Amino acid sequence: MKTALKARSAKSASTKTTKRSATPLRFAHPFFTTTPIAQRTPVPGVGTSLMAHIQGNLETVPAVKGKSVMQLADVIGAQASADIAASGSIKFHSTGDTGKGADTPQGDVANAMSTDFDASKPHTASPACFFHLGDVIYGPGKDNAYRGEFYEPYVHYPGKIIAIPGNHDGEVFPKSDPTTLKAFQANFCAASQTVPPIAGTIFRQTMNQPGVYWWLSAPFVDIVAMYSNAAENPGFISGTIPGQAQKNWLIQTLQTIAAARKTGPRKALVMATHHPPFTAGGHSPSTQMLADIDGACTTAKIMPDLYLSGHAHSYQRYTRELNFNGKALQIPYIVAGTGGINDQAIVAGNGVKTGDHIFVKSLQGYGYLLIAAQGDAHGNATTLTSTMFQVNITTKQKSQYDQVTVNLANSTVR
Repeated sequence: MKTALKARSAKSASTKTTKRSATPLRFAHPFFTTTPIAQRTPVPGVGTSLMAHIQGNLETVPAVKGKSVMQLADVIGAQASADIAASGSIKFHSTGDTGKGADTPQGDVANAMSTDFDASKPHTASPACFFHLGDVIYGPGKDNAYRGEFYEPYVHYPGKIIAIPGNHDGEVFPKSDPTTLKAFQANFCAASQTVPPIAGTIFRQTMNQPGVYWWLSAPFVDIVAMYSNAAENPGFISGTIPGQAQKNWLIQTLQTIAAARKTGPRKALVMATHHPPFTAGGHSPSTQMLADIDGACTTAKIMPDLYLSGHAHSYQRYTRELNFNGKALQIPYIVAGTGGINDQAIVAGNGVKTGDHIFVKSLQGYGYLLIAAQGDAHGNATTLTSTMFQVNITTKQKSQYDQVTVNLANSTVR
């Protein structure tokens, strides 16, 4: 598999450097035009749209190793997982777009997250883990960057860290990173949890995820996390180059979760991609990706209760309102690319509805999500709450900025 990926990456890098037009183009953006796509003269080597160029330069998605589902026990141990189940609730952290360093806003956010742990109450008062929403490392030389941009910033963070890769984790640099996702896989998809040499005296083990997309089955919550590929904009979970394996896996996974609800507990369903389906600033929304995901949800007859993304370096919350299988749903879609990389300007959430989603709230700055699922004695989740904590990088203090709760009995938010 690694050999195939290296060949693909080398080929794409070579192709990117040799494509050229017979004559100079008027604009660096070749489709800066009002001419409809069907009437455009194709750009040599690209086609008639920027989307064709993007889709032609995506990366192959590595296959998962064995089963793509991991139990919470695989991450934190069987006893800890059982203790969380017995407590009646589960909490986890989430944010994305870090890759900066310890003495930066990334370190400030990491330190603020650490204050949510209580060593005297490790299961009832502490988060189960930290779910990173992608863009762990930026730029070339990722193998060597993990020390300064990952292990050092989280040196005092006591929780395990699971992750999906972002576009920067998947980007290819022919000299330093010729194979897409190599460094990410070494640190998050290792054969076992072990302290890697690059961590040195910092005790943080690698993760043993089955791949770059996965399903985490935990008490009261299922997390279905996908890799939305290496393009700056937009994101994709399938296509000619990525293939259909991840989308087919998504359908099968959602069908399994839907079937389990009929015979077992009704857990909360959290879905995530690095690229956001909706965004009002920093990056563009990924509409084709959302159509793929909606199609999988329709086939499996199940929708997420909460959707998480990063990519845009801001906090944004949307409420999506739709009728699904004869039931009115309200689903929070949250962008939390606030983990420490340079923040981006964002317009204020104004309550305006566009299509099927309402732009509720936004923040330019740094922070993280604390997500909690409350359960009953039968293992059913009753509510799912996402709280956004803003971290002031001057005072190093955190404060609650936003909160949304989904009542899972009737799929309404408050």
